Amino acid sequence: MTINNCIGNTLMKSNRSILYTLLCLLFLSPVAMASEPDIDEIVNKANLAAYYAGEDGRAEVTMTITDNQKRKRLRQFIILRKDKKDGGEQFFYVYFKKPSDVRKMVFMVHKHLDRDDDRWLYLPALDLVKRIAAADKRTSFVGSNYLYEDVSGRGINEDTHELVKTDDQYYVLKNVPKDPDSVEFSSYTVWIDKKTFLPMKTEYIDKNGQKYRIVEVLETQQIDGHPTVTISKATDLAGGNATTAVFQAIKYDINLKGEIFSERYLRRPPREIRR
Repeated sequence: MTINNCIGNTLMKSNRSILYTLLCLLFLSPVAMASEPDIDEIVNKANLAAYYAGEDGRAEVTMTITDNQKRKRLRQFIILRKDKKDGGEQFFYVYFKKPSDVRKMVFMVHKHLDRDDDRWLYLPALDLVKRIAAADKRTSFVGSNYLYEDVSGRGINEDTHELVKTDDQYYVLKNVPKDPDSVEFSSYTVWIDKKTFLPMKTEYIDKNGQKYRIVEVLETQQIDGHPTVTISKATDLAGGNATTAVFQAIKYDINLKGEIFSERYLRRPPREIRR
């Protein structure tokens, strides 16, 4: 082999090495990775997708509660929601239709970002309006496996968030409460759909490190341009019971009035309930 051949081979190898290095830098650089949102953006988008579709909304919900002996109970209610601002304060009004022991009961929430939510429960049998304390928001929602906090959502600033995994379909986030004494769990993990940003599954870990609760989405639909959960399920792994929620007659941007979400409408449901 001549000296010229040696020099030529060396240059070719060097060029290939430089090209490989440039390709690595290109595909691993922050510019190339810019399409992947950061953790705060994922959390904010998931919060908006789950709780802020449209300016307001209405849905009819049927909950089927199944105990560990396969016995079933039903809860039927109508839920109204109005946003003051995307990602900000909002109102919820839940009116129960069936069964008879909860008929005309109303659950109302004024959701805040800088302080605990205001929550009311109207009990028609006693003609009593009860304020729900912050400590009660993680108790059972009318005997189901959903919690009061599940209805209006958990504040995104109440936890620290860590992106622990990504794949072709999900962002997987681990969330740890900033005030561990205020909740019954030590952490929870959420699988967020990368296309819609809907939280598709949440697994809760108790103080002993055991998984004890799962909330998962079973079906979604595109409604009025918004990806929407139409069937979900909450499961108590320890107790062996579960609740399935089916959402129907879903409508967005129906121009709900703010006065609906006041205490005087707890005893007198608005006409929007009867639509």
